[in-house]
Amino acid sequence: MRLEPFARSRSLTLGVELELQIVNTHDYDLAPSAKDLLRLVDRLKDKLPGSIVPEMTDSMIELSTGICVDHADALSQLGQLRDALVSCADQLNLGLCGGGTHPFQDWSQRRIFDKPRFQELSQLYGYLSKQFTIFGQHVHVGCPGPDQALVLLHGLSRFIPHLIALSASSPYVQGTDTGFDSARLNSVFAFPMSGRAPFVTSWDDFQVYFEKMTRTGVVRSMKDFYWDIRPKPEYGTIEVRVLDTPLTIEKAAAMAGFIQCLARWLRVERPYPLHEDDYLPYTYNRFQACRFGLDGLFVDPQTGEHRTLRDDIALTFSALEVHAMELRAEGAIAYLRGEMGRQGNDAGWIRVVQSREGLLAEVVRQQCERWAGRAS
Repeated sequence: MRLEPFARSRSLTLGVELELQIVNTHDYDLAPSAKDLLRLVDRLKDKLPGSIVPEMTDSMIELSTGICVDHADALSQLGQLRDALVSCADQLNLGLCGGGTHPFQDWSQRRIFDKPRFQELSQLYGYLSKQFTIFGQHVHVGCPGPDQALVLLHGLSRFIPHLIALSASSPYVQGTDTGFDSARLNSVFAFPMSGRAPFVTSWDDFQVYFEKMTRTGVVRSMKDFYWDIRPKPEYGTIEVRVLDTPLTIEKAAAMAGFIQCLARWLRVERPYPLHEDDYLPYTYNRFQACRFGLDGLFVDPQTGEHRTLRDDIALTFSALEVHAMELRAEGAIAYLRGEMGRQGNDAGWIRVVQSREGLLAEVVRQQCERWAGRAS
């Protein structure tokens, strides 16, 4: 099986996908209401800048922007999609919220959405499919060609722990504080084709790898790879997949803006030579980010120096200042800096609210208010 051609796209454009929780407004548990919600949304689809589609289980829904040129464009499109979804949810007496996990849902009660691919995955992965009722943000970055896409993929891999720590919003699973800032990614890691992409930097070599993998029958298309970052040839992008769904569209747009700045910095300045040995501390760094968030330890793959993710992110923000100006993304960096100075990330906010309220259902209710833009 041949890999499809890498489509043309404008360099450094963005696309944002967000998986959202659908909850009832009685006890704020997940509600199997995706079909009802999609039926209402379908009436608005011609007025929306992107798309709204089902996800693996029927208590999930995914929104996707169209092509965005910058941080402000991403925020505008996310706002339009959010407002349309919230309006439809209100009509059905449903709530919508971000967060990488629902804090107390029982995965065994979930139902696979009635779509052939989801049913096929359920047959293959068994109970893991229902446990995949987790919620992430994916960010696409436009690339001028396939070789450049692979170079950018490996350059951005150094910053996977930074992105995990900043976006983490899943400390609770089935009513328990897991001690992780991002427990969501523990579910992703259970899938056999998760983790990092192979270290190839030319599309010809990647095609050879893909053909070998398809010949084994392990994979049939790029969709079968659950890598932290993967190429998306049909869009002409790379897709960053490690972010938990934030609690607000402002945070989601800020994360997209940050990734766009990183991509421009890596492409223009080439601050790090690429080498497969850069992946030696990769799994350790990723675990530290999931477990401890911004306080996790980061091992610099170039120097071996140890410092906290919080400190390395601060250094990275400073390095990106010129690129943020060029991309009109200063607001994105300022948002993330401000949050780091307050609760740190959304996992910190969730824990603070739970400590104050003592009831996870109330935490979810407040998450819904934040997502809808109604929180004070």
